[in-house]
Amino acid sequence: MNVIEVHGLKKQFKSYSSRKGLGGAFRDLLTRNYTILNAVDDITLNVKQGEMVAYIGENGAGKSTTIKMLTGILTPTAGEVRVNGMDPHKQREAFVRTIGVVFGQRSQLWWDIAVQESFRLLKKVYRLSDEHYDTHMKEVIDTLEIEPLLDKPVRKLSLGQRMRCELAAALIHNPPLLFLDEPTIGLDVLVKMKIREFLKEINRKYKTTILLTTHDLSDIEALCERVVLLDEGKIIYDGALDKLQQNWVEGKQVHFEFQKPVEKNALIELTADFPVKWRAGDKMRGWQATVDGDDDTVSKLMAKVMSHYSISDVKLNQVSTEEIIRNIYEEGMRHG
Repeated sequence: MNVIEVHGLKKQFKSYSSRKGLGGAFRDLLTRNYTILNAVDDITLNVKQGEMVAYIGENGAGKSTTIKMLTGILTPTAGEVRVNGMDPHKQREAFVRTIGVVFGQRSQLWWDIAVQESFRLLKKVYRLSDEHYDTHMKEVIDTLEIEPLLDKPVRKLSLGQRMRCELAAALIHNPPLLFLDEPTIGLDVLVKMKIREFLKEINRKYKTTILLTTHDLSDIEALCERVVLLDEGKIIYDGALDKLQQNWVEGKQVHFEFQKPVEKNALIELTADFPVKWRAGDKMRGWQATVDGDDDTVSKLMAKVMSHYSISDVKLNQVSTEEIIRNIYEEGMRHG
């Protein structure tokens, strides 16, 4: 069963420009110059119940605009949207009871009152029974370890504490679909791990569908098997995370750290017989080789470099998701 069904979705915005000078200002009073911007450009997307999907792209790619249409905040310019079997914009009141939303930069908790008072207000908003609230919320509070925070006003919580409470608030009514926009932004590693484990648990237990937008690629690797990649309002990849590597990055990465500075041209000349690309590494005197070949080719390349130069450290790495996505965008720019 599809929880999200989107077909031919578009969102256009008008961008107005002012003419120069006093005469231009008068003309602007009568007619305005504008251009049409396609924030979301003909997207088709289906998400099944229980999937955890990463919806990612660079700033301005159209992620937030899509989420706003899926949650009923914005009306599409064209296309069809069905979420939990409803039109999010037209059936707004019934629809909001079937989703949970966590935006990393915005709060759904009341700033000056205790966390549990916010929870009680949300309980009334969602018209939940005492029995449902007590049973379900006890489990959420215990799992997220926020019991000691319930009597504190939200303004006195740290960012990590507030985000755990935001997550609990979004799940008060146990929605079948959860939208997460940068849920771990600015959090330390331990809090991130706690939130990820909790999300995996609710997905396992309740088959909660999760649509995640994030710049933190470790969130994607920890939670999502499927990635939807957006660029300039269009989907440029929709598929398994592990296939991203096969589709977009060929070869293996070897990180060399040399004892003395080495010139890139010297490395290129030394390894001219190998299918290799060199780029500067993260460390001083570090160079990264991406080798398009099998394990034997990689071994021979490493042996040749190490026979010519004194090496402090060498590592053979799996290509990171961050590297993959950078390659995708660089390729897009070359073809754009």
